[in-house]
Parts: sequence; structure tokens; C-alpha cells
Amino acid sequence: MAAALCCGAVFAQKGETVKIAWIDPLTGLMAPVGQNQLKSFQFFAEKFSQNNPAGVKFEVIGIDNKLSPTESLNALKQAIDQGVRYITQGNGSSVAGALIDAINKHNERNPGKEVVFLNHSAVDPDFTNSKCSYWHFRFDADTSMKMEALTTFMKDMPDVKKVYLLNQNYSHGHQVARYAKEMLQRKRPDVQVVGEDLHPLAQVRDFTPYVAKIKASGADTVITGNWGSDLSLLMKAANEGGLNVRFFTYYTGVTGTPTAIGQAFDGRIFQASYNHYNMGGQMGKWQAEFKQRFNDDFYTGSVIHIFTALSEAMAKAKSTDPVKVAAALEGLKFKSFNGDVEMRKTDHQLQQTLFITRWQKADSKFPYSPENTGMTLAPVKELPPYVSSTPTSCQMKRPTS
Repeated sequence: MAAALCCGAVFAQKGETVKIAWIDPLTGLMAPVGQNQLKSFQFFAEKFSQNNPAGVKFEVIGIDNKLSPTESLNALKQAIDQGVRYITQGNGSSVAGALIDAINKHNERNPGKEVVFLNHSAVDPDFTNSKCSYWHFRFDADTSMKMEALTTFMKDMPDVKKVYLLNQNYSHGHQVARYAKEMLQRKRPDVQVVGEDLHPLAQVRDFTPYVAKIKASGADTVITGNWGSDLSLLMKAANEGGLNVRFFTYYTGVTGTPTAIGQAFDGRIFQASYNHYNMGGQMGKWQAEFKQRFNDDFYTGSVIHIFTALSEAMAKAKSTDPVKVAAALEGLKFKSFNGDVEMRKTDHQLQQTLFITRWQKADSKFPYSPENTGMTLAPVKELPPYVSSTPTSCQMKRPTS
């Protein structure tokens, strides 16, 4: 009897359906990004349901938060009321901050009904530093890690002399500007920051005035953490205004931006990210299938990290209970599309390889062309986890058992 109990427990989670509530924008200027990412989550829920070490099924429930923290808190309540115990979000650190706070409070007040936050793309470093939470796990690389990668690459580019910082006016944009200044000062004190601007998130429809300011500043380089419509419309204005500079970005490959750039800026746009369009292997097969099915590009690789980590942690915990799964996620090491990764126990920030890619014509070596532009993001530098890793000040408050 004991043996039967023991072995039954091993597969306690087998056949269970694990629901994940996806809370991100499906309306407004950032809707195209949200729609792409919801498809990505549902596509990989289907893939991982067919085969994962925990033997569970995954179901993703999409809820439109209109990029609003208030709407997101309503969505969180709606998900919890439906019995959902895993939440994912990533578009807008302002939203992520509100969710972390609400989930901390919920879990404290409702033992036995805990919720885990799987952060796919919200990159404010505070979430794994001063605002770190036991219930929050980040699968993207944070702003400081990506800036570490970009500035490590830039320090060997002597023709980078005058930099303009253009970012969105919320926590992520502020952090991009802050880390760019700090790291350039440390690695290239000769570089001048000749201008700095913050603009409203997802509200600007014409970036022509900003392009004029960049031109007037004499900048040879722009650093921007902009994403979605805020990068697409900036690149459209830069294109039309004949802005002859280099761009260092985080999100060139994201919906709408490749089309806005088109054939322009060949060799002059760089992106720091934890994956890219030309990784080949299994990732290449998944990208091809995604494109064939949706006529769209798959770029949010953290979706794969999330399903891999969840299923590994559930197998390790022999449970789908968020409390046990959170404990199993801490310090979890697994192989992913970008090599060996580790969910750092001290702050729940995934440690992973980062890549610098350059916008250029697609060719036989780097053939994948986002949005059928004839262009691609080709890898030019790979930074192993120890290079892109940044320290943490997190004092993790763990639940007392």
C-alpha cells in the first residue's frame, strides 16, 4: 500500500490542466504586440501540453488590460475568482509593479490560494532589486542586463561619440536612460550625452519633432528602450526625416517595427536581446511553424522559458500547487534555446546568454526575414550569462512554512 501511495504521488499532477491568465493589451496602440504574444502563449501551451516532464496540460486565458494598471488589477481579480493560480504579463513595468504589489497582498491574506507571477517581458530592474518578491519570477533579461550588453559592445566602437537618449516616460524608460548614462560613464567616459527626452507611453502618433531635436543635437547615436508603436513610429519618422544616426535598441524585432524600418538603416540598428530570429535548431522550426500558421513572427522567447521552467518545477515538486512550484522554481537550472539558464534564487531573475544583433539584408547565412521586409537581425556578438549578469540588492522575504 505504501508503495502504491508513493508512486501515485509521483504523478500527482499528471493530466491536470494548469491555467495561466495572460494580462496584457489587446486594444489601443500596443494591441498588435499583445495579440502576437497571446498567440505565442497559446501556440506553446499547445506544444508543451503534448510533451512535458510533469505530464500536465496548459491552458492560457487572455484578458485585455488596455495597458492600464487599474484594468490589470480587475483582470487579476477576475482570474483569481476563476481559480487561476498562475499569472503572466510583460507589456509595461507600470502594470507589472501594480500586479506584484497586489499578488503579494493577496497571497498574504489568502493562504492556500496563492498566485505566482511569471513575468515574460517587464524589465524594470527594481522588480528583482528593491521591489523583489518571492511570488514574482522574471524570464526576460532586465534593463540593466541589456544595457550591460549594449554598452560592452559600444565601448569598442570609436565612432560612437555623441549619444541622444529617447525613451518612454515611465519606469522602464527612466531606467534605460539611467543605466545608459551610468554604464557609458564607466566604460566610455569620452562619450557625450547630447540630449535626453522622455515622451508619454503609447500616445505619440508623430515623432517628427523628436527627430528634429535629435538632428539639431548633432548626435551620431540614439539609445532607446522604446517598444511597439513608440519604436515603429519613431523609426518611421527617422526614415522620413533622413536621420543619419546609429540606433541601439531593445525591441527592433517586435511587431510593426521591421515594417516601419523597411530597407533603411542597413547596418545601423543594433538590438540587445536574449534570443533572435536566426537561432536555427528547434527554435527555427518553431518560428517557421508559427509563421506558417499565423502569418506572423514569433519573438517573445521568454514564453518558451516559462513553459519549460513551469513543467520542470511541477515535475520536481510533484505538484501544481503554486507554493510548492515557487519553491521548485527557485535556483532551477535548465537548458533553453539560448543555452544553460538559471532562475537565480536570490532575486528570481533568470540568468541567461544575451545577443547583440544588427539590422541588415537577409542572406543565406541569416535568412529569417521579419514581416517579409527582406531584412533580418543578424547576430554580431554573444554575451554569456556571467558578462550580462548584474548584481542584486534583493532582500527576499520568503514565506514561513
